Amino acid sequence: MTEPEAGRNYPQQVGIDAYGNGGFRFAGISHRGSLLCLPSGMAAWQVAAGPLTLDALRPVLAEADDIDVLLIGLGMDIAPLAPEIRQAFRERSVIVEAIATGGAVRTYNVLLAEQRAVAAALIAVDRVR
Repeated sequence: MTEPEAGRNYPQQVGIDAYGNGGFRFAGISHRGSLLCLPSGMAAWQVAAGPLTLDALRPVLAEADDIDVLLIGLGMDIAPLAPEIRQAFRERSVIVEAIATGGAVRTYNVLLAEQRAVAAALIAVDRVR
């Protein structure tokens, strides 16, 4: 597997082959760190530790017109999303599901295979449950 160049995106949205060990594998690429899976492609996601903020999801909001469902993988455990996050996506008619990263990856792959307008914001995890 190859490592994408720093700051480079994968130019299309694809399924995720594996996750864990602090990253993801897709399209023959081993990616370290968190990941955004958007209609415009796959991109590194610089998300800070702690509660998720609306600012961290700005790249997703920028593509909201092309998204029906946003899956947020919150790591190993789930936590409630801030009301302003849910409201911002509700105003753009995007359904938001915040779950553990493993469940988000699996659901993302199914919806993508069904050619649904899906996006995912996935926090990397070290180990798989």
